[in-house]
Amino acid sequence: MSHGRAFTLIELVLVMTMLLIVFSVALPSLKGFFRGRTLDSEARRFLSLTRYGQSRAVSEGVPMVLWIDTRRGAYGLQQQAGYTDGDSNTVRFVLSEDTRVEVQMPAVLMSASQLNQIVPGVGNVPMIRFTPDGFIGENSPGRILFRHGQDDAIAVAETTNRLRYEMQANYSRNARR
Repeated sequence: MSHGRAFTLIELVLVMTMLLIVFSVALPSLKGFFRGRTLDSEARRFLSLTRYGQSRAVSEGVPMVLWIDTRRGAYGLQQQAGYTDGDSNTVRFVLSEDTRVEVQMPAVLMSASQLNQIVPGVGNVPMIRFTPDGFIGENSPGRILFRHGQDDAIAVAETTNRLRYEMQANYSRNARR
């Protein structure tokens, strides 16, 4: 009668120790990977909200505003105040604690006060305005920057023809200078 080979307790402990060492070496790289994925998905969510806002403005025939509250780390989409009694399709997103949003002035130089407008329920914040004919309002920001830490950043910027926004994934602090 032959006995089948089995792992001994010492062999199992050695394999588990080796797996633990490999995992602890790979963990810092995985943290950076997941942080980058979070930043990328936040920028993609914002970009799809710009497309949704533009589409709603055209289909409903009412200007839509995508407001950005940099202090509270939130943004949202709603109909521009004064056109209807209320907007039942208002959307609001809040950033994670580690992610920040920054608004940069459009290519046409203007004061920051012209960029900021009062949004009911939010306050005086920068906003992107989508007109019923499908265009982006002149006072809309040229670039919105999502940051995670000091160096990780993804920009969502107006295209050169000013018809929509697009992601600029290889954006760094040095690229602005």
